[in-house]
Amino acid sequence: MTFVNHFDISLWQACDSYYHQHQALYLSLQDDYQINVNLLMLATWLDKQDYLLSQQDWMQLQDETHLWEERVLLPYRKLRKLSKNSLAIEEYQQMLDVELMLERKSQGLILHKLKQLSHFGESSNLATYLGLFNLNRTDYPSLES
Repeated sequence: MTFVNHFDISLWQACDSYYHQHQALYLSLQDDYQINVNLLMLATWLDKQDYLLSQQDWMQLQDETHLWEERVLLPYRKLRKLSKNSLAIEEYQQMLDVELMLERKSQGLILHKLKQLSHFGESSNLATYLGLFNLNRTDYPSLES
């Protein structure tokens, strides 16, 4: 099995763990800077695998993911947030479940693109990805745990 195929097995399982550890920070970065949480978790996971991507690779991942999410996920997320006070708990939970399904679709798109990239980066993926938003990794040390 190649290393890239190993992504299929463990990547999103590990990312679920990262999300539970840092949910508040991830959502804050998403809301305040429009950071893609899936890409942020991917950067953390890739750093732990010593699999470095270039800034160009991160820009491609960000651009392609943003195109799909801008058309589908982000409008749905906005609708869900606007509907929160108008729905019963069960109905709102159904909307959250659909959003999670859309997040998984986004993860599939990320994984597909990742398999097309070479890995010749020179610095931390987390630092490179945060740098696209003019953020410094040292301001978020908990993300590296």
